[in-house]
Amino acid sequence: LPILITYIMSDLEKKFQETAEYVRNWHPTKTVSNDDKLAGYALFKQATIGDCNIPAPGMFNFTEKAKWNAWNALKGMSKEEAMQKYIDCIEAQKVKYA
Repeated sequence: LPILITYIMSDLEKKFQETAEYVRNWHPTKTVSNDDKLAGYALFKQATIGDCNIPAPGMFNFTEKAKWNAWNALKGMSKEEAMQKYIDCIEAQKVKYA
């Protein structure tokens, strides 16, 4: 008989997934600043992928370079810490940008 292993998400993982789903469907009434967008992006990438694993984009690709820099700055942060910080970041943005 094969052994079935059930993966049970932690409360943190559930809250992270719920927050990410909220962000995908969110239409804030105010424009979210680029810095706040980058913070959320970098924390999401760190939580889901880990340390930045792509080469730095060219210096004239400003948007991708900013995203890369934000993510790469989190190198070494654990998945769990990144998840919690992402949740906190988005909760603060929900209030700020209602």
